[in-house]
Amino acid sequence: MDARAGLDLPQRVFTWFYRRLGRWYPAAFISFELQSSWLITLGTLGLFAFYYDAPKDDFLLMLAIALALTGATIAIALYRCIGYLKPVSAWIASDRQDPALATKAWGTAIGMPLELIRRDMKLPIFGVAVPGSLIAPFVLDLSPWAFFPILGGSLVSVGYSGILHYFAVEGGMRPIVVDINRVLPPRLSTGQKAIPLRFKLMAALPMINVITGLTAAALSEGSGGGGAALGIDVLIATAVALAISLELSVLLARSILRPINDLGHGIDAVRRGDFDHAAPVTTADELGELSAAFNQMVAGLAERERIREAFGTYLDKEVAEYILSEQFAPEGFEVEVSLLFCDVRDFTGFASDADAKEVVAALNRLFETVVPVIGRHGGHVDKFVGDGLLAVFGAPEPFRDHADRAVGAGVEIVQCVNHGEGELLEVGVGINSGPVVAGSIGGGGRLNFSVIGDAVNVAARVESATRQLDEEVLITVTTRDELSETIEVKPCGPQLLRGKEEPVELFAPVVQTVEQSLPAESVPAAE
Repeated sequence: MDARAGLDLPQRVFTWFYRRLGRWYPAAFISFELQSSWLITLGTLGLFAFYYDAPKDDFLLMLAIALALTGATIAIALYRCIGYLKPVSAWIASDRQDPALATKAWGTAIGMPLELIRRDMKLPIFGVAVPGSLIAPFVLDLSPWAFFPILGGSLVSVGYSGILHYFAVEGGMRPIVVDINRVLPPRLSTGQKAIPLRFKLMAALPMINVITGLTAAALSEGSGGGGAALGIDVLIATAVALAISLELSVLLARSILRPINDLGHGIDAVRRGDFDHAAPVTTADELGELSAAFNQMVAGLAERERIREAFGTYLDKEVAEYILSEQFAPEGFEVEVSLLFCDVRDFTGFASDADAKEVVAALNRLFETVVPVIGRHGGHVDKFVGDGLLAVFGAPEPFRDHADRAVGAGVEIVQCVNHGEGELLEVGVGINSGPVVAGSIGGGGRLNFSVIGDAVNVAARVESATRQLDEEVLITVTTRDELSETIEVKPCGPQLLRGKEEPVELFAPVVQTVEQSLPAESVPAAE
C-alpha cells in the first residue's frame, strides 16, 4: 500500500465522521479527543507503580482521586472548547453563503489547536498534576519530599499530553477547514497565530524520548525504586533527550525547513515578477519533488507571462485587459462610439521614392507619435490599415464623452504630426460617431477584437474628404451633435461621400477651443 495512503487513513476517518455528523461533528470530535486524557492518567499512575511499593488499596484510592481530577478538568475543557467552536458549528449548519461567517469559522477552526494549548493547558497542570502530587504522599504513605519527583513525572506526562492534543485537534479540524476553503476566495495570508513548524519538530521528538526513556527505566528498575529513583530517572531521561534528541530534532528541522525556506524565497521572487528564479532541488524525498514541481510551475508562469507580454504588444493594453477579464463577451455587443480614422497624405508618392526600410521606419515613427495620443484620450487602436489606423473611443470601456475625446485626439494628432518638430509624414483625420457591434471577429483559430458597422466606413470616407476641403480634421454631424458645448466647430457644408446616397454634413473643429477642452481624466459612462 502507498505510504501516503496510510498517512491519509486517519484523515479519511475524520472526513467520514464529519460528513455523517454535520454540525455536531466539532463537539463530538473534541469530546472524543479529550478522552485520551484518561489513558494518559492511567499510564502515568501505572508508571509510578514501578517506583513506589504501596498497598494495592492505596494505589486504587490514588487512582480514583487522579481519575476524578482528570474527569473534572475534561469537563471544564470540554465546556470551554464547545463554546469556542460555536462559529464552526453555526457555519456547518448554515446555507454557507455568508462570507463573514465562513471567515470567522475558518479562523476558529485553524486557531483551535493553539487555543487548546494556550487556554486550557493549565487545567491538567493545576487541576491534576499539582494537586495529585500533593495528595499522593499522604495517600501512599510516602515522604513529603516525594511530591517533587511525582510532580516532575506528572509534568512530563502533561507535556506529552499537550503535544498529542495539538496534533490530534489539528487533524480533526482539517476536514472542516478544507470545506470552508471551498466557499472562500483563495487566501493570500493566514492571519492566524500558530506554533511554528520548527518548534513542533524540536518539541515533539525530545518529549517522546523523555517518555520512552522514563518508561524503559521504570521497566528495568523493577518495583520499589522509590522517589529517588523516579527523580533520577526523570532527570536522566530529560538530560539524554536534551543532549541527543534535541540535536536530532534540530537536524530534522533543518532538513525539512531548508527546502521549505527555499520554496518561500522562490514564491517571493515570483510575487515580485521574477520568473527566472528556480528553487534548488537538494533532496530526493517529497520535499525535493515539491521543489521540482514548483520549478515546473514557474516555467509555465514564465511562458504565460511571455505570451501575455506579446499579447499586450500586438493588442492595445486596454483591449488585452478586457479580453482577459470576466466582462469579456466574445459573442459581441452593440455600443455607441466615436471612430477616428487617420491616414497619411500622398503616401504612394513617398513610398515610390523610398526603399522598404525607410518606409517602415517612417511609419513606425509616425505611429509612435499617434498611438500615445490616442491612449491619452482614452481611445484604443482598433487596427492598422497600411499607412493609416482606426481608433475607437467608447469600447470596450464606455465613455459618455467619447465624441469629445475623439475630436481632442484628432486635433492633437495633427498638431503633433503636421505642425510639430521632426520629419514626420502629413496626416488627415476623419471622425464619425454612431452605433457599432464590438466583438471577436475571425475564424480558423484567428480572432481579432474589432468593431464593425456603417459608422466605421463613414469615418474612413470623412478622412478622404479632408483632402478635398483642405482641412486636417473633419467630423460628421452625428459627432457634432455628441460634442459638449466647450468644443466649437465650423461648418464645411454637405459632402457626398462614397457609398452614401445622401450628402453628409461635415464640420471642422476650431483648434484653440479643442485644445482647452481636452479631457483630463477618464469619465466612464454609467452602466
